[in-house]
Amino acid sequence: MDRSQKEQLVSDVRLDLSGKALIVVARQSGVTVAQSTQLRRDMCEAGAKLRILKNTLLSIAVKDTEFEGIQEFLEGPVVLAYSSDPVSAAKVVSKFAGDYEDNLQIIGGWMGGNVLTAKAVQTLAKLPSLDELRAKLLGLLLAPATKVVRTVVEPMSRVARVVALKS
Repeated sequence: MDRSQKEQLVSDVRLDLSGKALIVVARQSGVTVAQSTQLRRDMCEAGAKLRILKNTLLSIAVKDTEFEGIQEFLEGPVVLAYSSDPVSAAKVVSKFAGDYEDNLQIIGGWMGGNVLTAKAVQTLAKLPSLDELRAKLLGLLLAPATKVVRTVVEPMSRVARVVALKS
């Protein structure tokens, strides 16, 4: 790879990372091609992306950006997972790391200008997704209205059932 290709790759990575809510850095060793392919598929399904780069190129890509804090994790063979959703990348990588703990270990991350520890990323992975939170909130908002309707309709329903039984 010549210098211009490396510069293009660095600018692509910078552009790719901009606007992301979460970046997870994991150390990989012994991940097979099949496992890597499955991880990429899972990431794609979750709306996240996985990137494997040389640490020097990745370090140059994050230098002088808001993601500069992840440079401390760039030792050894690392994988970068990132997403616009604040939990999807963490969920997928955490599940994969649990299934193949000898091959992939989460070492840290970045979210909202803050560097995250591995434990923080694991905790983040346990949170419900944005869609799940929206569904729960919608359920909470609709529950009182549903109860009011049931309370109003129930006496009339009882009368109708009694009349139906007697006739």
